[in-house]
Amino acid sequence: MNGETPMRAPGEGAVAGWPLLLLRLEGAAVLALSALLYAGSGGGWLRFLLLFFVPDLSMLAYLAGPAVGAAVYNAAHAYVGPLALAALSIATGSAELGLGVGLIWTAHIGFDRMLGYGLKYASAFADTHLGRIGRGPGRG
Repeated sequence: MNGETPMRAPGEGAVAGWPLLLLRLEGAAVLALSALLYAGSGGGWLRFLLLFFVPDLSMLAYLAGPAVGAAVYNAAHAYVGPLALAALSIATGSAELGLGVGLIWTAHIGFDRMLGYGLKYASAFADTHLGRIGRGPGRG
């Protein structure tokens, strides 16, 4: 290989059927639990609304090409980032801000997964691990 991401056929490697439904339900559960925990933490809802779509700013990385875009988007839409932030915030005793941001971030990821927006492949923005988004070939 020459270091490039291999091309995939649309829909190849995507989840379908019951597993897809379960992953979407899992996203809804993460959204609901994150919002519930955020409410219990005493965080303000204005902050929640202002920060909820911040991870989507990662889409701007697609201006540098699909490989860079997918890498940056996936980094902002994987659970490891917000969970690490929340854990670090709790461990350092600064849970008020970090935990709240981590919960908002996980809520956003759960929301995206619930809607079928998955992690991206470098082949195209529409190619995700949950299937192809949008209209056109490969959309099941």
